[in-house]
Amino acid sequence: MAIDYSAWIGASETTEDTIGLAPVLAAAAAFDDTTTAFAAGLALPPLWHWFYFLPRAPQSRLGADGHPQRGGFMPPIELPRRMFAGARLRFLHPLLIGKPASRKAVIRAVSQKEGKTGKLAFVTVAYAISQDGRVCIEEEQDIVYREPGAPVAAPQPRELPPPPAGSWTRLLAPDPTLLFRFSALTFNAHRIHYDRDYATGVEGYPGLVVHGPLTAMLLMELVRLNAQRPVSAYTFRGQAPLFDLAPFRLVGTPDAQNTVLLEAQGPDGTTAMTASAELG
Repeated sequence: MAIDYSAWIGASETTEDTIGLAPVLAAAAAFDDTTTAFAAGLALPPLWHWFYFLPRAPQSRLGADGHPQRGGFMPPIELPRRMFAGARLRFLHPLLIGKPASRKAVIRAVSQKEGKTGKLAFVTVAYAISQDGRVCIEEEQDIVYREPGAPVAAPQPRELPPPPAGSWTRLLAPDPTLLFRFSALTFNAHRIHYDRDYATGVEGYPGLVVHGPLTAMLLMELVRLNAQRPVSAYTFRGQAPLFDLAPFRLVGTPDAQNTVLLEAQGPDGTTAMTASAELG
């Protein structure tokens, strides 16, 4: 029988933080951005708010996988695998570096079902990030919990087809240092991203797992560094995991409707993530 988590729907919490310059400079270094000028008073790049309002669970309250123990604001779903599956965002006003901000989170929905790999649970969380009394970013995140699955085979690299005409592309090698730096920037202790023995021996992956949010941010960076126009909305959905075993390709294709269609492609050609960015 499914556990009733309806009491968590509508639960909310508010977190305060300062959009400090130090995480911005660290993120720029991790993304290898040596050309953009960052300083107090300037706009925070889109999605970089993920480096703030971080959960700070005490070490004694982490589970065996490195995630905070279940309960509290999020419902205590017992399924062991947790993934950030996708999100929808609207960028209403830029967050400014060096100023305080607040984030209100509300649980919008909790649902459960049986999938091909077993039991699944979905939690949708809405966020509103405010600065100077006005909402700057609206975001909905989809968190998925699932049962342990069968071991995942390593992708077999092959030659990828040519990207669409007019596309921006980047080939990126997700080495362990990049994954470690991103885990540090987001205070994410999930062991699949830095502990190879755990990732392969316990969770059955063929290598270290690339963070879904990292892939989403790298796709956004492709837009930021090529479009030369602000992003007003962004949507992404993860479809397959990426690993540190081989380079993967990022592709962004502008269309005639002020939209950039984005895709992260694994070394075997599998679509790992789809996204779209609306330009203002």
